[in-house]
Amino acid sequence: MSALGGAAAGGEGINPTGAVVGIVILLVSIAATYALGFSIVPLIGIIIGGALIGFGVHFVPVGGAPAAMGQAPGIATGVAMLAAGAGLAGLFGGAWAYEATGDFAVAVAGGAVGGGLMMAITCLMVNATYVFAMGIPAASGKVEKDPITGDTFPEYKSQGTEGHGLPFVSFVGGVIGGFIAGLGGTLIYIELLDVYHANLPVIMQADAAAIEPLAISLAGIFAIGFFLVNAVLAAYNITGTIEGPHDPKFKRVPRAVIGCAVASAFCGFISMLIVMNIGM
Repeated sequence: MSALGGAAAGGEGINPTGAVVGIVILLVSIAATYALGFSIVPLIGIIIGGALIGFGVHFVPVGGAPAAMGQAPGIATGVAMLAAGAGLAGLFGGAWAYEATGDFAVAVAGGAVGGGLMMAITCLMVNATYVFAMGIPAASGKVEKDPITGDTFPEYKSQGTEGHGLPFVSFVGGVIGGFIAGLGGTLIYIELLDVYHANLPVIMQADAAAIEPLAISLAGIFAIGFFLVNAVLAAYNITGTIEGPHDPKFKRVPRAVIGCAVASAFCGFISMLIVMNIGM
């Protein structure tokens, strides 16, 4: 049921035909990348990063407009906006770490921590606003007991609502989602940056140090675009609000992972193809 009393849209199952078509598109993108002389390793990294973004978004507690009115649990904004914010925070952290250290593991960890930290701060301030400014206690509408703390919700849930506030399990889910999404976004950025570092000096016949700002800019722009694409796909899969990993809508994750992997494969191919087009 939705906050307005209607039936929830969308199902948890995977459309076999759609999945097959998506996998074909993914394989064609990989094959085309190889045929054009690029290494497929960066594209596979981009695909994994996109799938991680789609997976992580489903952990984030999003309540939308109903949450702002105290009629649904979660953060009072849309899925794509909140997920993009967490991912961008992680992306900035990972990009800074990669620039400072040049170490892949440190950069990916920095991106994951950046995304998780952003969501932790957001969830903390949201809960403070709900409790101290609006007088709304945390109560889930999907489960009767918090799976982590064991706190019960029915006695705090207002009649006629799907719950309200931000239960602890949703708080933890938000941090996990930001962590995973930030990791995925940083992975995409690093793979694109390596591709541009390798190809731009040859195409532009310039020293690698001279094209460094251009390579970083292109990788950052495309990484942000990738994150928005995957966040919107995940939002369409969720269709409305989600409380976190304990929400029944979390069962739709496999469908989102497939969709985000396919979209990332195609977009990754285009982002690598543009390097060739620059030299034409």
